[in-house]
Amino acid sequence: MARRTVVFAPSGLTDEERRALRRAVWDAEHRRPDARTPRRERGLPEPLVPGPFGPGLVDGNYWNLARPSVPPHQATSQHIAGIYPFVADAGLGSRGPIVGVDLNADSLWHFSPWESYTDVTERGSFSTNILVLGAYRAGKSAAVKTLVTRSLAFGHQAVVPSDAKGEWVVIADAIPGGTVIRLGDGTSARLNPLDRGPRRSNSTDDQHEQMVRQRRIATLIALVEMALGKTRLTAVEHAAMHEALGRCIHDTNDRPTLRGVYDQLGLMVADTGGDFRLSEGAVQPRFVLRRFVDGDLSGLFEDESTVSFDQDAPIVVVDTSELFSRGDLVAQLTQVCTTAWIQAVVSDRSAKRTRYVIREEGWRDMTSLAALQMYQQWLKLSRHYGISNIVILHKMGDLDAVGDADSQERNLAYSIVGDIENKFIFRVNHQEQTSLRQRLNMPAPHVDMARQLAKGQFLAYVGQYSYLVDCFATSTDWEYELFKTDEAVQTADHLDATAPLMDAAELGTDWLNAARDEPDRLALRREENAR
Repeated sequence: MARRTVVFAPSGLTDEERRALRRAVWDAEHRRPDARTPRRERGLPEPLVPGPFGPGLVDGNYWNLARPSVPPHQATSQHIAGIYPFVADAGLGSRGPIVGVDLNADSLWHFSPWESYTDVTERGSFSTNILVLGAYRAGKSAAVKTLVTRSLAFGHQAVVPSDAKGEWVVIADAIPGGTVIRLGDGTSARLNPLDRGPRRSNSTDDQHEQMVRQRRIATLIALVEMALGKTRLTAVEHAAMHEALGRCIHDTNDRPTLRGVYDQLGLMVADTGGDFRLSEGAVQPRFVLRRFVDGDLSGLFEDESTVSFDQDAPIVVVDTSELFSRGDLVAQLTQVCTTAWIQAVVSDRSAKRTRYVIREEGWRDMTSLAALQMYQQWLKLSRHYGISNIVILHKMGDLDAVGDADSQERNLAYSIVGDIENKFIFRVNHQEQTSLRQRLNMPAPHVDMARQLAKGQFLAYVGQYSYLVDCFATSTDWEYELFKTDEAVQTADHLDATAPLMDAAELGTDWLNAARDEPDRLALRREENAR
């Protein structure tokens, strides 16, 4: 059998030198061996020798009279590296908080969207936003709480614009310095979604004014479209909203409110000597804003804010659980108002802060074209403001509530979600297969894997790379009880009242120390999943 010689040639050889090297290799492979050459070098077996187990058997080991004929395999070094044994991915390194265990590498998996964004290698991501997708009871909430809460020890902060279930209230109450703003249920807290917010750095006066006005009018239009069940307002209604907002800004010395816009719309309707078409366009928007002034949403958003945003708080949660119990429409209107207020107060690059903005029930922010456009703009500016938006969806089908089939609104919603580069995909239902392949461009093997994930496990897509991660709570009972999510809304009573609360730095040290016991805890976790 002819022998194959593998030759590694330097990259700087000339064509003549390469041809000479190939001729030398060919001569070496096809020359006839001299009879005096040892048999082993000529590829022949040694002669049979007597042994204790019979002729041809030496110390109990068999050998063949001829070598097996194995056809040569040709491949690039990139593919050969993939089949080389005992090789595991190095992960994302040790920067950022520990989120779980990389099940492929059997090592701790660290993740920080800001560290990934600043990573200059191809492992990095071009976005700080995160899409979290998975079925009910797949472990989404616990994983997000794990990431966010452990990130506090690294100097990051967190904001929950609308806590519909009251789950994040428990986290804020347990973290020293955490702030909870409760709306409804007899509280006097009020948020003005038309607040100006802090001055944007690195922008001219004209640019700043344009951004503030765009956010304000987008909020008004989103509220009206949502309440009327329209995908788009008419041109006359748009003009009436713009005119009313402009008058309110002028009359209040740039401190507009929903009540002020409502009053201006009323004046426009009553002005029989003015533009008839403009007065007609003010009718429907005024009826919508009446709900905030005199209706079921009064006392929440119609006047100036009575609470302030604590810039230094490690976590700020707006508790809207009481309002969400009033119905889907109230929930959607509430989420638009609270999100607009949060965007106004955290959009300050000069503060040099990094914050998570957790959007529970993320599809509620995309129910109209105006809301979608505002949402898309907010996601694009997240890196500019040091913000990581965590958009949580139960399934891709949640976006079917946005617009009609094949409408501009629905296609835009799917495009916004698909463009988020960091994705955490938990266990999904069978019906999600097509959406995951078409909308998120997931490979078919990954889709099949996503259907079989255990609780707390997820596929993490960061940039061009993917990881199979098992999120875990450390051995501390305090953290496990804090992140545990049940069907019912949790309260602080679920936590051990005798458990000492630690500050962010102590928490970070405790988590790192508890990670030493991770192999034993992980084995127990796998046994529980198997049962």
